[in-house]
Amino acid sequence: MASLFSRLNPVPTFPEYTGPHRVGTVDVEIPVSVLDAPSPTPEGAADVHTVQCRIFYPAVPEAEGSGHKRIPWLPSPQRLQVSAYAQFLGIGPVAASVLSFIPRHLHYVLIPAHKNATLLRPSPDSPSPRWPTVVFSHGLGGNRNTYSHVAGSLASHGVVVVCPEHRDGSAAVSLVRDPKNQDRYFVKNTRHAVPYIRIPHKQTTEIWEARDKQMRIRLWELGLGMEALVAIDNGNEKIIKSNMNASTPEPALSQFSGLLDVQQPGRVIFGGHSFGAATMVQLLKSTYYADVPEVSNMTSPLFVPKKSSAISRQITAKNPAFLLDMWCFPLMSAASAPLFNLPLPVYADDPSAPGGDGVLAIESQAFFKWKENLHMKARILSPEPSNQVVSPTAFGRPTGIKMSEPSFFWVETSAHLSQSDFGILFPWLTKKVFGAEQPERCLRLNTRAQLQFLRNNGYGVARTWVGDLVDGAGGVKEGMTLPVGGDKGIGDGTHNDEAILARDEIGMIEAWKWIDIVGMGGKAGPTELEGLATGADNKEPDGADNGGEREMEGEMEPALAPGAEGKASTTALDAVVDRG
Repeated sequence: MASLFSRLNPVPTFPEYTGPHRVGTVDVEIPVSVLDAPSPTPEGAADVHTVQCRIFYPAVPEAEGSGHKRIPWLPSPQRLQVSAYAQFLGIGPVAASVLSFIPRHLHYVLIPAHKNATLLRPSPDSPSPRWPTVVFSHGLGGNRNTYSHVAGSLASHGVVVVCPEHRDGSAAVSLVRDPKNQDRYFVKNTRHAVPYIRIPHKQTTEIWEARDKQMRIRLWELGLGMEALVAIDNGNEKIIKSNMNASTPEPALSQFSGLLDVQQPGRVIFGGHSFGAATMVQLLKSTYYADVPEVSNMTSPLFVPKKSSAISRQITAKNPAFLLDMWCFPLMSAASAPLFNLPLPVYADDPSAPGGDGVLAIESQAFFKWKENLHMKARILSPEPSNQVVSPTAFGRPTGIKMSEPSFFWVETSAHLSQSDFGILFPWLTKKVFGAEQPERCLRLNTRAQLQFLRNNGYGVARTWVGDLVDGAGGVKEGMTLPVGGDKGIGDGTHNDEAILARDEIGMIEAWKWIDIVGMGGKAGPTELEGLATGADNKEPDGADNGGEREMEGEMEPALAPGAEGKASTTALDAVVDRG
């Protein structure tokens, strides 16, 4: 058996980050009890004693920060994590348990980031003495590591990326430390597991209520996380010392003091994938519109932060957001209808609001073809979401100023998982089950777009590396020899990759297509209230219109893909041979 697995050699490798900076990472788990909670604890979160995240950041060069090892992609305890991921990806419980013993593949995958490395300080000629800071929310089956390539790529270009791990039952599995038991010698289990909750993909009132319950926990966690970030930036010793993740020494956390761009309102960038993208939309709207009567009068609000909270002080009409494969269903419940009808804050009638320039949305091919979700997303990304069709007149402000459309693109031959680490880790799954190809290209195009998006919104980030321009419109042609390895110097690329966000139908960049939302919306699946208005009882009988949810459930939860368990179980071992 051992010789068989050594012959298969199934350990995948992440590509190196292409920014000029080395990447460091720290793990953070702060007790809720030491934070000034921005809102009451929601239902289902009584046992969520901590907020947890991983932070990716630009670090000093190797010579100045030697001794810091690369970290495993898989959090500990690894056997539990492997079993949870195997089941999420469609391998049956018995096979998942067996595979969890195999000391290869996920166990030995390393992230090209260095544990507790020394934080690099911005150069004196940087536009800000603080690093741009992103908070990124994961989707179904994710955790604080699942988007390590997105986060690490941005960090290598001079951005601090905070990746929370949600304890709402959407992570494959998450472990919560209990602060009361950490110093009790005879207590065997000082952590408890929050397992994945598989909720059916049906458009029914009960399912919307279940997703609303998860959303409340997510928003509460993000509010607490912002309190922790601001405290860390303030050098708050009580908060820094309270970190319960023993793998992160105090100096590794205190080094962020005064270097995170989290103090000035409107500066934090919010991002997310799938459920995480929807989460960020609700966070921005719930906070920005908290005093709007229709929101403040909601009978079952999702999130009501205190005005004095860090999240309330931070969110303005200026905060940029990038939304990857946003799953719209969680935004369409009757309970959150007042939020749905309001536009993203970037469209506020405020001179500082950037309009569509403050939104970047990127779809996989799978989500682009999901017309009900795509058209609903077009409505949500417009200044008038309540309108059934996006009109060009919606982009005119009362002042007469015309706002821009959002930057909205899709990547050919990509799957929903392609925008996460799963495309690199499980190419056999994304190719054989979902038909996706070239997972590195999808991540590369995402990185290019995110970097230029940040530049356009006034953030100082490093150049886009010349090797990342291989897909076109950057002076690099197919077949050209590109530099490999080396230091990928600061000047080795472009500081204005304007082609990646060009809004035209020509398609200058391979596999990268613009989406014009004007005229879209008519094929959107109905919100819960819209369904009720047509006389539907939201019980979704067999054969009912479900907005494509049932057809697309396998993209978001691979275990639900047609034949996924059979394909995943049989290819989990033999398809890795394809890696050669």
